[in-house]
Amino acid sequence: MRRRRLALVMGGALAGTAVLALWTGSVRIPPAEVWAALTSGGQPAFRDIVLELRLPRFALGVLVGGGLALAGTIFQALLRNPLAEPYILGVSGGASVGAVSVIAFGLASEASWALPLAAFAGALFAIWLVFRVATATGQAMDVRVLLLAGVVVAALFSAYVALVLALAPARTVQSAVLWSLGSLAGASWRSVAIAAVYTVPAALFLLTQARALNALAIGEETAYYLGTDVEGVKRATLVVAALLTAAGVAVAGVIGFVGLVVPHVVRLSAGSDHRGLLPLSFLGGAVFLPLADVLARVILAPTEIPIGVVTAFVGVPFFLVLLRRSMARQ
Repeated sequence: MRRRRLALVMGGALAGTAVLALWTGSVRIPPAEVWAALTSGGQPAFRDIVLELRLPRFALGVLVGGGLALAGTIFQALLRNPLAEPYILGVSGGASVGAVSVIAFGLASEASWALPLAAFAGALFAIWLVFRVATATGQAMDVRVLLLAGVVVAALFSAYVALVLALAPARTVQSAVLWSLGSLAGASWRSVAIAAVYTVPAALFLLTQARALNALAIGEETAYYLGTDVEGVKRATLVVAALLTAAGVAVAGVIGFVGLVVPHVVRLSAGSDHRGLLPLSFLGGAVFLPLADVLARVILAPTEIPIGVVTAFVGVPFFLVLLRRSMARQ
Protein backbone atom coordinates (compact mmCIF):
# COMPACT_ATOMS: atom_id res chain seq x y z
CA MET A 1 0.00 0.00 0.00
CA ARG A 2 2.84 2.39 0.82
CA ARG A 3 4.47 1.71 -2.55
CA ARG A 4 1.15 2.28 -4.30
CA ARG A 5 0.66 5.66 -2.63
CA LEU A 6 4.21 6.67 -3.51
CA ALA A 7 3.63 5.65 -7.12
CA LEU A 8 0.49 7.81 -7.24
CA VAL A 9 2.37 10.77 -5.75
CA MET A 10 5.20 10.36 -8.24
CA GLY A 11 2.72 10.05 -11.10
CA GLY A 12 1.13 13.33 -10.05
CA ALA A 13 4.57 14.92 -9.74
CA LEU A 14 5.46 13.70 -13.23
CA ALA A 15 2.29 15.25 -14.65
CA GLY A 16 3.01 18.53 -12.86
CA THR A 17 6.60 18.52 -14.11
CA ALA A 18 5.34 17.94 -17.65
CA VAL A 19 3.14 21.03 -17.38
CA LEU A 20 6.08 23.12 -16.12
CA ALA A 21 8.41 21.76 -18.81
CA LEU A 22 5.99 22.62 -21.61
CA TRP A 23 5.09 26.04 -20.21
CA THR A 24 8.52 27.27 -19.06
CA GLY A 25 11.16 28.67 -21.37
CA SER A 26 12.50 31.77 -23.06
CA VAL A 27 9.08 32.16 -24.71
CA ARG A 28 6.16 32.16 -22.27
CA ILE A 29 3.27 30.22 -23.74
CA PRO A 30 -0.16 30.54 -22.12
CA PRO A 31 -1.48 27.24 -20.70
CA ALA A 32 -4.41 27.37 -23.12
CA GLU A 33 -1.99 27.51 -26.05
CA VAL A 34 0.01 24.59 -24.63
CA TRP A 35 -3.13 22.49 -24.49
CA ALA A 36 -4.15 23.62 -27.97
CA ALA A 37 -0.73 22.63 -29.31
CA LEU A 38 -1.03 19.16 -27.77
CA THR A 39 -4.42 18.73 -29.43
CA SER A 40 -3.11 19.88 -32.86
CA GLY A 41 -4.53 23.37 -32.58
CA GLY A 42 -3.39 26.84 -31.56
CA GLN A 43 -0.95 29.19 -33.20
CA PRO A 44 1.62 27.50 -35.48
CA ALA A 45 4.59 29.19 -33.76
CA PHE A 46 3.50 28.03 -30.32
CA ARG A 47 2.70 24.56 -31.66
CA ASP A 48 6.17 24.19 -33.12
CA ILE A 49 7.80 25.26 -29.85
CA VAL A 50 5.74 22.84 -27.79
CA LEU A 51 5.82 19.83 -30.10
CA GLU A 52 9.29 20.13 -31.62
CA LEU A 53 11.31 21.65 -28.75
CA ARG A 54 9.78 21.27 -25.32
CA LEU A 55 7.92 17.98 -25.59
CA PRO A 56 10.92 15.98 -26.91
CA ARG A 57 13.07 17.70 -24.28
CA PHE A 58 10.73 16.52 -21.54
CA ALA A 59 10.51 13.00 -23.03
CA LEU A 60 14.30 12.77 -23.22
CA GLY A 61 14.55 13.90 -19.58
CA VAL A 62 12.14 11.14 -18.57
CA LEU A 63 14.15 8.45 -20.36
CA VAL A 64 17.59 9.65 -19.25
CA GLY A 65 16.56 10.42 -15.66
CA GLY A 66 14.72 7.13 -15.26
CA GLY A 67 17.60 5.19 -16.77
CA LEU A 68 20.26 6.81 -14.58
CA ALA A 69 18.19 6.30 -11.42
CA LEU A 70 17.54 2.66 -12.28
CA ALA A 71 21.23 2.09 -13.05
CA GLY A 72 22.15 3.63 -9.71
CA THR A 73 19.73 1.29 -7.94
CA ILE A 74 21.35 -1.71 -9.63
CA PHE A 75 24.88 -0.62 -8.68
CA GLN A 76 23.79 -0.07 -5.08
CA ALA A 77 22.13 -3.49 -4.97
CA LEU A 78 25.13 -5.34 -6.41
CA LEU A 79 27.65 -3.54 -4.19
CA ARG A 80 25.30 -3.41 -1.20
CA ASN A 81 26.16 0.21 -0.58
CA PRO A 82 24.01 3.35 -1.00
CA LEU A 83 27.07 5.36 -2.10
CA ALA A 84 27.45 3.45 -5.38
CA GLU A 85 26.42 5.47 -8.42
CA PRO A 86 27.43 5.47 -12.12
CA TYR A 87 28.99 8.94 -11.93
CA ILE A 88 30.96 8.27 -8.75
CA LEU A 89 32.16 4.84 -9.93
CA GLY A 90 33.53 6.36 -13.13
CA VAL A 91 31.03 4.64 -15.44
CA SER A 92 29.69 7.97 -16.71
CA GLY A 93 33.27 9.12 -17.29
CA GLY A 94 34.04 5.99 -19.28
CA ALA A 95 30.93 6.49 -21.39
CA SER A 96 31.95 10.09 -22.04
CA VAL A 97 35.39 8.90 -23.23
CA GLY A 98 33.79 6.76 -25.91
CA ALA A 99 31.31 9.44 -26.94
CA VAL A 100 33.79 12.33 -27.00
CA SER A 101 36.28 10.24 -28.97
CA VAL A 102 33.91 9.47 -31.82
CA ILE A 103 32.64 13.08 -31.91
CA ALA A 104 36.08 14.71 -31.79
CA PHE A 105 37.59 12.50 -34.46
CA GLY A 106 34.60 12.77 -36.77
CA LEU A 107 33.65 9.11 -36.52
CA ALA A 108 30.02 9.90 -35.64
CA SER A 109 27.80 12.93 -35.23
CA GLU A 110 26.04 13.73 -31.95
CA ALA A 111 22.80 12.30 -33.37
CA SER A 112 24.39 9.11 -34.70
CA TRP A 113 23.11 5.71 -33.65
CA ALA A 114 26.77 4.65 -33.28
CA LEU A 115 27.34 7.17 -30.48
CA PRO A 116 25.59 5.12 -27.75
CA LEU A 117 27.60 2.06 -28.84
CA ALA A 118 30.86 3.96 -28.31
CA ALA A 119 29.59 5.24 -24.97
CA PHE A 120 28.58 1.68 -24.00
CA ALA A 121 32.06 0.38 -24.79
CA GLY A 122 33.58 3.14 -22.65
CA ALA A 123 31.22 2.38 -19.77
CA LEU A 124 32.10 -1.33 -19.81
CA PHE A 125 35.80 -0.51 -19.88
CA ALA A 126 35.30 1.80 -16.89
CA ILE A 127 33.56 -0.94 -14.90
CA TRP A 128 36.33 -3.42 -15.68
CA LEU A 129 39.07 -0.94 -14.78
CA VAL A 130 37.47 0.18 -11.50
CA PHE A 131 36.98 -3.38 -10.32
CA ARG A 132 40.52 -4.36 -11.30
CA VAL A 133 41.92 -1.44 -9.31
CA ALA A 134 39.68 -2.20 -6.33
CA THR A 135 40.76 -5.87 -6.22
CA ALA A 136 44.41 -5.39 -7.19
CA THR A 137 45.64 -6.61 -3.79
CA GLY A 138 43.75 -9.88 -4.14
CA GLN A 139 41.84 -9.20 -0.91
CA ALA A 140 38.10 -8.89 -0.43
CA MET A 141 36.74 -5.77 -2.05
CA ASP A 142 36.45 -2.79 0.29
CA VAL A 143 33.68 -0.39 -0.68
CA ARG A 144 35.84 2.59 0.32
CA VAL A 145 38.62 1.33 -1.98
CA LEU A 146 36.06 0.85 -4.73
CA LEU A 147 34.83 4.44 -4.39
CA LEU A 148 38.40 5.73 -4.37
CA ALA A 149 39.14 3.64 -7.47
CA GLY A 150 36.12 5.23 -9.15
CA VAL A 151 37.42 8.71 -8.36
CA VAL A 152 40.90 7.86 -9.68
CA VAL A 153 39.58 6.25 -12.87
CA ALA A 154 37.24 9.20 -13.45
CA ALA A 155 40.22 11.56 -13.13
CA LEU A 156 42.11 9.46 -15.69
CA PHE A 157 39.18 9.65 -18.09
CA SER A 158 38.91 13.40 -17.58
CA ALA A 159 42.58 13.75 -18.52
CA TYR A 160 42.01 11.68 -21.66
CA VAL A 161 39.00 13.77 -22.67
CA ALA A 162 41.05 16.94 -22.13
CA LEU A 163 43.80 15.55 -24.37
CA VAL A 164 41.31 14.62 -27.10
CA LEU A 165 39.71 18.06 -26.99
CA ALA A 166 43.13 19.73 -27.12
CA LEU A 167 43.78 17.97 -30.43
CA ALA A 168 40.29 18.60 -31.84
CA PRO A 169 39.15 21.62 -33.88
CA ALA A 170 37.89 24.61 -31.90
CA ARG A 171 34.34 24.17 -33.14
CA THR A 172 34.27 20.58 -31.95
CA VAL A 173 35.79 21.54 -28.60
CA GLN A 174 33.04 24.05 -27.81
CA SER A 175 30.33 21.56 -28.69
CA ALA A 176 31.95 18.73 -26.71
CA VAL A 177 32.57 20.85 -23.61
CA LEU A 178 28.97 22.04 -23.44
CA TRP A 179 27.79 18.49 -24.04
CA SER A 180 30.06 17.07 -21.32
CA LEU A 181 28.42 19.35 -18.73
CA GLY A 182 25.08 17.71 -19.39
CA SER A 183 22.13 19.27 -21.16
CA LEU A 184 18.78 18.44 -22.69
CA ALA A 185 18.87 21.54 -24.90
CA GLY A 186 19.66 19.56 -28.04
CA ALA A 187 16.73 17.20 -27.61
CA SER A 188 14.83 16.14 -30.72
CA TRP A 189 12.51 13.31 -31.56
CA ARG A 190 15.51 11.55 -33.14
CA SER A 191 17.49 11.66 -29.89
CA VAL A 192 14.39 10.53 -28.00
CA ALA A 193 14.13 7.54 -30.35
CA ILE A 194 17.83 6.72 -29.86
CA ALA A 195 17.46 6.88 -26.07
CA ALA A 196 14.27 4.82 -26.13
CA VAL A 197 15.78 2.03 -28.24
CA TYR A 198 18.51 1.50 -25.65
CA THR A 199 16.70 2.47 -22.44
CA VAL A 200 13.31 0.77 -22.66
CA PRO A 201 14.48 -2.83 -23.28
CA ALA A 202 17.28 -2.45 -20.72
CA ALA A 203 14.88 -1.11 -18.09
CA LEU A 204 12.34 -3.88 -18.74
CA PHE A 205 15.05 -6.52 -18.37
CA LEU A 206 16.27 -5.06 -15.07
CA LEU A 207 12.71 -4.99 -13.71
CA THR A 208 12.52 -8.75 -14.26
CA GLN A 209 15.58 -9.23 -12.03
CA ALA A 210 13.88 -7.89 -8.88
CA ARG A 211 13.48 -11.29 -7.19
CA ALA A 212 17.06 -12.29 -7.96
CA LEU A 213 18.32 -8.98 -6.50
CA ASN A 214 16.23 -9.57 -3.38
CA ALA A 215 17.90 -12.97 -3.01
CA LEU A 216 21.36 -11.41 -3.46
CA ALA A 217 20.52 -8.88 -0.76
CA ILE A 218 20.22 -11.73 1.72
CA GLY A 219 23.62 -13.09 0.76
CA GLU A 220 25.23 -14.68 -2.28
CA GLU A 221 25.52 -18.10 -0.67
CA THR A 222 21.87 -18.08 0.38
CA ALA A 223 20.84 -16.86 -3.07
CA TYR A 224 22.79 -19.73 -4.64
CA TYR A 225 21.00 -22.33 -2.51
CA LEU A 226 17.67 -20.70 -3.43
CA GLY A 227 18.42 -21.45 -7.07
CA THR A 228 19.70 -18.05 -8.22
CA ASP A 229 22.43 -17.97 -10.85
CA VAL A 230 24.48 -15.55 -8.77
CA GLU A 231 27.32 -14.86 -11.18
CA GLY A 232 25.00 -14.74 -14.17
CA VAL A 233 22.69 -12.24 -12.51
CA LYS A 234 25.62 -10.08 -11.40
CA ARG A 235 27.19 -10.00 -14.86
CA ALA A 236 23.94 -9.43 -16.73
CA THR A 237 22.61 -6.67 -14.48
CA LEU A 238 25.99 -4.94 -14.37
CA VAL A 239 26.29 -4.88 -18.17
CA VAL A 240 22.70 -3.71 -18.68
CA ALA A 241 23.09 -0.99 -16.03
CA ALA A 242 26.18 0.16 -17.92
CA LEU A 243 24.09 0.25 -21.10
CA LEU A 244 21.51 2.48 -19.38
CA THR A 245 24.26 4.84 -18.23
CA ALA A 246 25.85 4.90 -21.67
CA ALA A 247 22.54 5.64 -23.38
CA GLY A 248 21.96 8.62 -21.08
CA VAL A 249 25.48 9.96 -21.55
CA ALA A 250 25.30 9.58 -25.33
CA VAL A 251 22.20 11.75 -25.75
CA ALA A 252 22.45 14.17 -22.82
CA GLY A 253 26.10 14.32 -21.73
CA VAL A 254 27.50 13.55 -18.30
CA ILE A 255 24.83 14.09 -15.64
CA GLY A 256 25.85 13.03 -12.17
CA PHE A 257 24.17 12.08 -8.91
CA VAL A 258 20.74 11.16 -10.30
CA GLY A 259 21.56 7.52 -9.57
CA LEU A 260 22.62 8.43 -6.03
CA VAL A 261 19.86 10.73 -4.82
CA VAL A 262 16.75 9.13 -6.32
CA PRO A 263 17.24 5.46 -5.26
CA HIS A 264 18.13 6.47 -1.71
CA VAL A 265 15.06 8.70 -1.32
CA VAL A 266 12.82 5.99 -2.77
CA ARG A 267 14.38 3.36 -0.51
CA LEU A 268 13.66 5.49 2.56
CA SER A 269 10.04 5.91 1.44
CA ALA A 270 9.17 2.50 0.01
CA GLY A 271 11.63 0.05 1.56
CA SER A 272 14.31 -2.19 0.04
CA ASP A 273 12.14 -4.71 -1.81
CA HIS A 274 13.40 -4.45 -5.38
CA ARG A 275 10.00 -5.38 -6.79
CA GLY A 276 8.89 -1.89 -5.79
CA LEU A 277 12.26 -0.16 -5.56
CA LEU A 278 13.24 -0.65 -9.21
CA PRO A 279 10.10 0.73 -10.92
CA LEU A 280 9.72 3.53 -8.36
CA SER A 281 13.36 4.55 -8.83
CA PHE A 282 12.82 4.77 -12.59
CA LEU A 283 9.70 6.87 -12.01
CA GLY A 284 11.55 9.04 -9.48
CA GLY A 285 14.37 9.69 -11.94
CA ALA A 286 11.80 10.50 -14.62
CA VAL A 287 10.52 13.26 -12.33
CA PHE A 288 13.84 14.46 -10.93
CA LEU A 289 15.76 15.14 -14.15
CA PRO A 290 13.03 17.05 -16.06
CA LEU A 291 12.43 19.10 -12.91
CA ALA A 292 16.17 19.85 -12.70
CA ASP A 293 16.00 20.85 -16.36
CA VAL A 294 13.21 23.31 -15.60
CA LEU A 295 15.34 24.81 -12.81
CA ALA A 296 18.31 25.02 -15.19
CA ARG A 297 16.19 27.12 -17.52
CA VAL A 298 14.65 29.50 -14.97
CA ILE A 299 17.29 30.09 -12.27
CA LEU A 300 19.36 32.50 -14.38
CA ALA A 301 16.85 33.10 -17.19
CA PRO A 302 17.26 33.91 -20.00
CA THR A 303 20.68 32.21 -19.57
CA GLU A 304 20.41 28.43 -19.36
CA ILE A 305 22.86 26.66 -17.07
CA PRO A 306 23.96 23.04 -17.69
CA ILE A 307 21.70 20.51 -16.06
CA GLY A 308 24.72 18.68 -14.64
CA VAL A 309 25.42 21.75 -12.52
CA VAL A 310 21.94 21.58 -10.97
CA THR A 311 22.16 17.86 -10.19
CA ALA A 312 25.65 18.34 -8.72
CA PHE A 313 24.46 21.10 -6.38
CA VAL A 314 21.82 18.68 -5.11
CA GLY A 315 23.89 15.51 -5.20
CA VAL A 316 27.23 16.54 -3.69
CA PRO A 317 25.82 17.56 -0.26
CA PHE A 318 23.63 14.46 -0.35
CA PHE A 319 26.66 12.26 -1.07
CA LEU A 320 28.67 13.83 1.76
CA VAL A 321 25.86 13.19 4.24
CA LEU A 322 25.60 9.55 3.14
CA LEU A 323 29.39 9.12 3.30
CA ARG A 324 29.51 10.54 6.83
CA ARG A 325 26.74 8.22 8.00
CA SER A 326 28.43 5.22 6.34
CA MET A 327 31.78 5.98 8.00
CA ALA A 328 30.06 6.51 11.37
CA ARG A 329 28.41 3.07 11.17
CA GLN A 330 31.74 1.42 10.29
